[in-house]
Amino acid sequence: MGIFGRKDDTTQTAAAPTAVNPDLAALTGDYTIDQAHTTIGFVARHAMVTNVKGKFLDVSGSLHLDGGDPAKSTASIDVKMESVETGSADRDGHLKSADFFKIDEFPTMTFRSTKAEALGGDDYRITGDLSILGVTKPLTIDLEFNGAAKDPFGNERVGFEGKSEIIRSEWGLTWNAALETGGVLVSDKIKLNFDISAIKNA
Repeated sequence: MGIFGRKDDTTQTAAAPTAVNPDLAALTGDYTIDQAHTTIGFVARHAMVTNVKGKFLDVSGSLHLDGGDPAKSTASIDVKMESVETGSADRDGHLKSADFFKIDEFPTMTFRSTKAEALGGDDYRITGDLSILGVTKPLTIDLEFNGAAKDPFGNERVGFEGKSEIIRSEWGLTWNAALETGGVLVSDKIKLNFDISAIKNA
């Protein structure tokens, strides 16, 4: 069952006017991202032969979900760049340095949505402005709605998984090193992965 307005095939036909499923309408509201259960990850090709995976541990933000009209749904996400983790302290330090994230000057990466779309089933697409190193460019994220539940503490939760790709040099992340065998040390294309859990505001 989709979050933004999936039709119930048992109660309406393609010619019938769109109705809001009561279950979906109940999910409409404002949500706060749960940092402890949310991960924004990335994958970069290293030395042309393998992948290096990393993630950001400090993610905050909010969602507004509209069960009847997906176009009215929004997302706002802030990521502290110093929270990057790749499993190597030396590599993490290099990413935080002036060669990459310049965390002293640009401590936060942000995403602000500008458009939301229902693609059918549990699939959605959100487009917005991604800001890194003071550069803002559009980013589109394909999302899958994982469901909604009330946790043991009484919190109403929703979950999404998403993926996207960026060309990092378009945001000013241009550091690299040439390999003797040809190619470069770090790929320009970066894959992004999103696992988001959010709690409905009281």
